[in-house]
Formats: sequence, structure tokens, C-alpha cells
Amino acid sequence: MKLNSDVIFNAYCTGVFPMSQGKDDPNIFWVSPEYRGIIPLTYFHISKSLRNLILKQKYQIKINTNFSGVIKYCADRPETWISSKISECYINLHEQGHCHSVEVWDQHELVGGVYGLAIKKAFFGESMFSKKSNTSKIALAYLVSRLKYGGFSLLDVQFLTNHLASLGAIETTKSNYQGLLKVALQGEADFLLQPLQVTPQEVCI
Repeated sequence: MKLNSDVIFNAYCTGVFPMSQGKDDPNIFWVSPEYRGIIPLTYFHISKSLRNLILKQKYQIKINTNFSGVIKYCADRPETWISSKISECYINLHEQGHCHSVEVWDQHELVGGVYGLAIKKAFFGESMFSKKSNTSKIALAYLVSRLKYGGFSLLDVQFLTNHLASLGAIETTKSNYQGLLKVALQGEADFLLQPLQVTPQEVCI
């Protein structure tokens, strides 16, 4: 099946998302888990150590300056569901203004990030990466701050992992997820409403 914005939008709006078996796999399969990972935006957990790291301002945070780099690093693993076909599709969606990246930079080096798709008041987090300790957590903290500011109500992270659970992610049933998704798709939100420069104190609220 050819991936395009219409196919992707229709899939996500029904609770389905695409995956592949590997970077070079030309095939796409569609997933609708019985249990879905979400991060309730009001319960996102910033640990004391993560808070201290953010407040130190060791890294620079940027939005949408190197989307292709973020997805490249997210796919750069021994096992990945992000095929070249999926990467190309999401880069196209980014160029259309639908996909976004939150990036963590150490001077001129991209060291962490997260990317996903925004539809109405739902943000579908696709993947994140760290090249330095805790930089994916920093990216996620800035993402949550931006989603709350922009009026989003649902942050979908697909599957619950221990890493995400430590940040406040929970698992919910498919039927409950469908209800949350239905509400999110009835409203409007703006990923770019929050200023590009945000203070660490705002993020750590």
C-alpha cells in the first residue's frame, strides 16, 4: 500500500498506525493494540534528577529544525520498525506541517529528540532517541510542555515501556483509548502556539 497523508490520517483517526519489520522491509503492516500506551499530560512525571538537568540548561532545545535527523537517529537501531518507506512518508508529512520534532542539541550536535504526528487535539508520539544520557527524556519534557500550552488533550505513545512508565505513561484498553481519541479529534490545538524559546522553569512546572 502506498503511504500518503490521507492514508496516514485515516488510520490514526481510527486508532491504527503503521509499522515495518526492519529498515529495509518494503512491507507495511497496521497495528491496533489491545492495550495502548498514553501519557496523561497532567500527570507527566519529571524526576528530581531530570528537573535538575533541565534547569542546568546544558543543552539547547529546538523545534522542527532537523526533523529528518531525528527520524534517522530513531531508526538507527539493530531492530527498528521505522523503514525507509515510513521515514519518507513522515518526512513528507513534516514538510506539509503535520509532523513535528523536538530536538536536543549540544552546540552543533543533535543528541536527542522525539517526533510525532499532530491531528486536532491528539499528538501521536512515534519514537525518540538519546545520544547522551537522558536527552530523550528532556525532549519529551519539552514536548509535553508544548502540548499542554497548545491545547492538546491526548499524547499517544503506542506501547508502554519501563522507560515511558517512569515518566508517567500508563496503559489503557483499546475501548478506552478510542473514547479519548474521539474527544481529541473533536477539538483544535496548535503545536506551534508556544514560543520557540521556553524557560526551563516553565517546562518543570
